[in-house]
Parts: sequence; C-alpha cells; structure tokens
Amino acid sequence: MLNERRSEVLRIIVEEYIKSAHPVGSDYVCKKLKCSSATVRNEMMYLEELGYLEKTHTSSGRVPSEEGYRYYVDKLMKPKNITGEDMLKLQTIFRNNSLVISDTIKKSLEIISDITNYTTIALGNTARENKLKKVETVPLDENKILTMMITDKGFVEHKNMVLPSDISTKEVKQIVDLINKLLVGTPINEISSKLEFEIKPIIPKYVKQHEVLYDAFYTAFSEFKEKASEVHFVGKNNFLNQPEFSNVDKVKDILAKFDNINNIKAMKEENGGINIYIGEESELDSDVSVIKTKYNYNGEEGTIAIVGPKRMEYDKVVGILDYIKNHFENTK
Repeated sequence: MLNERRSEVLRIIVEEYIKSAHPVGSDYVCKKLKCSSATVRNEMMYLEELGYLEKTHTSSGRVPSEEGYRYYVDKLMKPKNITGEDMLKLQTIFRNNSLVISDTIKKSLEIISDITNYTTIALGNTARENKLKKVETVPLDENKILTMMITDKGFVEHKNMVLPSDISTKEVKQIVDLINKLLVGTPINEISSKLEFEIKPIIPKYVKQHEVLYDAFYTAFSEFKEKASEVHFVGKNNFLNQPEFSNVDKVKDILAKFDNINNIKAMKEENGGINIYIGEESELDSDVSVIKTKYNYNGEEGTIAIVGPKRMEYDKVVGILDYIKNHFENTK
C-alpha cells in the first residue's frame, strides 16, 4: 500500500497521461504538489522500482505501467458523475416509448461511443433466450410484403419479402396464422427445425403455393436467428482517433479480433457490478482496456462493454456505465 504522497504522485501522472498521451515529467508533478523536484524525482523512482511507472525511450518523463493503472483503478480512482448534457442525451433515448428494448440498447451505445470516443459493444440474449411472440405481415406493393417477427424480450426484426404474383394475400395470412398457432413461445434457435418437421408436412393442407411460401419464411427465420444472436458494435474505427494507435497494422489487428465472434463472446460479463480489464487482462490485446457490466432492462439481460486504449478515461467510463446500469435496473 502506497503512502499518501506516493499515491498522489501516481494519481497525478496517470490522470495527466490519460489527458495528454505524453510522458509526465517531474516538473509537472512539482507544480501540482508544490514540493521540491528532488522529492518528486525520488518518489517517481520509487514508483518505477515498484513497477507502477515506466520510462519511455523518447522522454525523461514517465508513463503508467499496467500495474500502475491497476493500482489507480483499484485504490485511487473516483468515478466521475455524468454531466447534465450527457445525462439529457441518454434520457431522451430512455424516454422514447416508441423504441423496442433492442433499439434502446443500440441508441444508448451510440451515445456512449460519442461521449467517450471509444468502441462500444452490446452482447444481448442469445437466440435461445428469445422466444417468438408474434409474426405479422403488411402488404406493400403487388408482390411485396413486410414481415415483422417479434420476441417476448422485445426484439423485432423486419424483413421485406418478394413473392410470386400468383400468391394471394389470403395464402400469406394462412401461413402466418399457422406459424402463430404452432410456433409462438418457441425459442428462436429452435424455429428452423420446427418449421422443417412440424410446419412443412402440414402446409399443403392450407396453402396451394406452399413450397415458395415455406422457403420464404424459412429464410426469414434463419436470418432472424442470426440477428437475435448478434453482437452490436458502435465506433469500431474510434481506435484511429487515439494517438497510440497511429500504426495502421496495429489497428487492423485489433479490428480483426473484433471480427472473431469468439473474442467478443468472451466479453460477456459474469460478475456483478462494473469490471475493468486492463491490457493483458482484457484477453483482447495488450494495448487496450475493456470495461464491462451486465444489465437487466425490462427482463432483457446482456452485457455492455467499452473498449479503448489502456490510456482510457476510466473514471468517466465507469461513471457513465454506472448511470446506465442503475437506470436499466430501476426501470420496470
């Protein structure tokens, strides 16, 4: 455990490096602490010996090490309260009753990404946890219909379907009625097999153009299954805005890891509260940090993850996530 002065030196260096992305010298710390440069240099050397600070090749200043960030996050950091302006942006989304749950989550991610300039990710329920609530169709043109598939968790998928001109709206209604009668309450990941083994054998009794309609709905539900399971990203390219990621190959490597769904699924939060994974702890890349939290919004459970450089504004991100988590959990 560091004493008060060493803790303050570490805090000043971490917070200044987060803001400036430049190594922090003893002169800057002296001005903040109003003490002699010799005292500060000694304390910085001590912190370096402990592994909390590192020297760079290009400057006499110091930067936080992974251990230094960890000590700062665990012992020194105080989460920042969300600003009134940012709170208003989020409340505008939360109060929009026309949005289904999945859209509220997505819009919230957009705002978080805009506020922080980091990459935001939501991992929602899997298709197994979403059950079909209803299928509806709306005629558009002569041979086009809009199909809406809705789950009990508020997930909605729209699909434009183009059908042969000799298929009547009556036939479409018959198959929709059949699906709603037999498949409502079925987990999304089981619908394809139920269509194959329970709906397909009996469709000819109800619908003349059964093969065309069956194929159209089978395709729609297969796509729906993928959508219900998908991960939502906002601001993937925000890494390009961070000075430590000026190396294009480095950014490409991180983006490639985002494209590996297993890397992202590993971000699913299992513990309570807000959890911070720094550098190697993130299991994504040694140069990034991940802050994650579970949420429960009107019964919809999932994980929100914010990914940024190790030089992340931890206090700001934790404050935003804490606000969102509390709002979701107090929404009935």
